[in-house]
Amino acid sequence: MSILAIDCGTQSLRAIIFSEKGEVLAFEKVDFEPYYSLNTGWAEQSPEIYWKSLATATMSLKNRFPEIFSKIETVSLTTQRSTIVVVDKDGEPLRDAFIWLDEREAQGKANLLFYEKFAFWLINKLPTAEMAHKRSKANYMKQYEEDTWKKVYKYLLLSGYLTYKLVGEFVDSTASQVGYIAFDYKNKQWIKSPLHYKWRLFGVDKDKLPKLVNPTEVLGYITKSAAQFTGIKEGLPLIAAGADKQCETLGIGCFSPNLGSISLGTTATIQTTTDKYIEVIPFIPPYPSIIPNAYNPEVGVARGFWLVTWFKKEFAQSEMREAEELNTFPEMLLDKYLQKIPDGSDGLIIQPTWTAGPERPFSRGSIIGFSDKHTRMHLYKAIIEGINYALFEGKKAIERKTGIKIEMIGLSGGGSKSDEVCQITTNIMGVPTYRVQTNETSSLGAAIAGYVGIGRYKTFDEAVKNMVHIGKTFYPDMKKHEMYVRYFDQVYRRIWKKTARLYRELGNITNNFKIET
Repeated sequence: MSILAIDCGTQSLRAIIFSEKGEVLAFEKVDFEPYYSLNTGWAEQSPEIYWKSLATATMSLKNRFPEIFSKIETVSLTTQRSTIVVVDKDGEPLRDAFIWLDEREAQGKANLLFYEKFAFWLINKLPTAEMAHKRSKANYMKQYEEDTWKKVYKYLLLSGYLTYKLVGEFVDSTASQVGYIAFDYKNKQWIKSPLHYKWRLFGVDKDKLPKLVNPTEVLGYITKSAAQFTGIKEGLPLIAAGADKQCETLGIGCFSPNLGSISLGTTATIQTTTDKYIEVIPFIPPYPSIIPNAYNPEVGVARGFWLVTWFKKEFAQSEMREAEELNTFPEMLLDKYLQKIPDGSDGLIIQPTWTAGPERPFSRGSIIGFSDKHTRMHLYKAIIEGINYALFEGKKAIERKTGIKIEMIGLSGGGSKSDEVCQITTNIMGVPTYRVQTNETSSLGAAIAGYVGIGRYKTFDEAVKNMVHIGKTFYPDMKKHEMYVRYFDQVYRRIWKKTARLYRELGNITNNFKIET
């Protein structure tokens, strides 16, 4: 018995066959460019890239591991979040996908009633509501791509699009719904009332959205055409899982609010799992957990380990060339510098909010504390520390809302491959952390949902006990933690208050200059 888990990320697609004990029986990865950009802030990708990458990966598995591939009993799917694909009645994309990194915005004010605006204003969240209106790609298309919008039959997340390609139905998992859409995160369904402000705020009618099913339920069955294109056996069930971060949280075995889940990925996040609906930031909902009657409160850094990619491109080209010659990852070479640079980076601190978020809708990033002793490798370590300061801030916010201390944290994502990065994370968090048996925790979480879905395990608890195994545990150096807490309390958490007005002015000047030119 085995399950094929498909994980479509921002820069690659992985197809992995898992045993019922969580062993990786076969693995294939297809890399692709994360996006192309025709203008500043734009990020698009052809949906065909994702579909063809999926087929390339699965066909490769079939050819390389024919016996293992023939024993696959079901398929599960997880994808990057908030990437939008619009299709016509035949399921054909009408334009390339809006990647979650796309920064295009609609213009004008949100379509809110007076009392709704007043309510948002009272809790100081009117800028957040206005940002949500602007960030909705539906609202953008209505203004700038009107002819295309008139042809839209379904407005899908990437998970919904790949599900359609596999099973021929417009259907998606409730645990994949993360984006500017009218989803009821508390009850895990589309908002029932047609008068609810979110329908007007996000601009997508219900009939343009897919049918939803709960995790572990059957989304559909692999069609003949999908089987011919991908090599997956026709008629196999596709079991609903969830978005990549929710799958990672399941894949490291995070069941309760005293456990945390940190994803050191392109977007860096900290989540936990609760049985109560808890908004860490007012009006910013917890995401639907794959586990029944549970939620994943989250705080994230939109461009988390994207900053490491930025650093490599701009400042570490020699290490990238050397890594290519040695057939290894550049991060493996950069790790030695993390050991040499003092903890705290000699007072160099980065606020990693390169992209605005719901709590800080007009934020920029900043680097403070430069002196003549700092080198490019100080900057590298400061990036790692800055991301973790932001996650530590998120940890404290989650603990305040749940009233429960996070006592241990599971680590996943590309950054967790590095022992040095894991140890820095552990020292800043001040609690033990661990990695499980595979770095592919998103795929593992999807496989767990699949095994529960086909009845191999009766509960998620039973599945996790059998499929998730701690590989390595890291323990904090509490003296270093104390130093990091001082940097955090006395400097990092005060940066935003000191720079918020400047960030707003920078945005105004930049936007006005663009309009004038």
